[in-house]
Amino acid sequence: MTTTPNGPLHGVRVLDLTSMVSGPTTTLMLADQGADVIKVENPKGGDHTRSVSTKRNGLSASFVNNNRNKRSLTLNLKDPRAVEIFKRLTRDADIVVQNFRPGVADRIGVGYDALKEVNPALIYVSIAGFGDTGPYAQKPVYDPLVQALSGLTTVQGGADEHRPRLVRTILPDKLTGYAASQAVTAALFHRERTGGRQDGEGQHIKLSMFDTVVSFLWGSDMGAHTFVGDELPRETAQSFIDLIYETKQGYISVAVQSNKEWQGLCRAFNKSEWLEDPNFATAALRGKNIDLRLQMTQDVLMTDTADNWQKRLEAEDVPCAPVLTRTEVIRHPQTLANGTVTEINHPIAGRLRQANPAPRFSQTPTSFRLPAPILGADSHQLLGHIGLSDDEIEQLASDGVTSLGSHGEAKS
Repeated sequence: MTTTPNGPLHGVRVLDLTSMVSGPTTTLMLADQGADVIKVENPKGGDHTRSVSTKRNGLSASFVNNNRNKRSLTLNLKDPRAVEIFKRLTRDADIVVQNFRPGVADRIGVGYDALKEVNPALIYVSIAGFGDTGPYAQKPVYDPLVQALSGLTTVQGGADEHRPRLVRTILPDKLTGYAASQAVTAALFHRERTGGRQDGEGQHIKLSMFDTVVSFLWGSDMGAHTFVGDELPRETAQSFIDLIYETKQGYISVAVQSNKEWQGLCRAFNKSEWLEDPNFATAALRGKNIDLRLQMTQDVLMTDTADNWQKRLEAEDVPCAPVLTRTEVIRHPQTLANGTVTEINHPIAGRLRQANPAPRFSQTPTSFRLPAPILGADSHQLLGHIGLSDDEIEQLASDGVTSLGSHGEAKS
């Protein structure tokens, strides 16, 4: 880890009231890009992901992956003293991010209306599961529920009459983090154009996991509902075959769209007769007869290994890729060439393997400056920074308003 300030958001301060995945993903992206992120957690346990499985030395993989480059301050926001401390911190903050259930932040005194009184230029982000109004607003929410309500599970199933299927990663949570971080930087840009940190216009950004997923799906999966008055009553699968094919040894993905790619596939397969088949004469006909075409493709691919097919397909410039396990991804030449994955040292968890931030900035490179923090590791420093004495901090810790961890101690 390096303590050198870096990244395009260097100098931006974020107060992070979030837990689990959607909020921490948001603030992770801001932190990786240089923002000073102060993760504010309850002294009694903190972020739930601290306690999930896959652990080493008391730290979970989920927590260290989503919370690097952040500092930890513990505050029990049910105590008025903690709320007052948070407001004092807000005076010098640029951004506050929270993903409490709708209404909770306002009820405990850290909602947008309360905080903009102490910092009118504040950018405040509220992340909800289903939204802040409506019949589902107060429901508890987890990623699979959003996948279900948004239609993502039926998209994954392939057709309305097929069994719906989950995407087997928490896509709504993580996608919402990406959407929220982009919205934050847009709001920062607007504030700079209207006067900056001193006089610029702050605002309240609201987004939900549900809205994020529906918006994400619309561009590619809601064509049947785009033209008002011409909606299709039932969605049908484009094909009963996925573009993941079994071979004599291993799996491969092959996808062809253009005439040039189709011709290359026929040459690689030594199937010149397919070029004369009227069922496949145009892209439209190949789409109409997709089940027949993909089944024929699968039958040919079963005659040789994935490695051999990849060589033959690549020689004809046919889009294809091996199907890798997670273990194989880490060692693949493309991963190594990109520097997609790196190894870092954590003072408690030891040697870690993590993904580098995807955006690469030529002038303001990102960096791994801080390890994911022990609960309350930075409480004493941060409280002292706003003027509290050592005795006052110790009293707050004794009263359970805060806790004083350190980067040299792990919580079990």
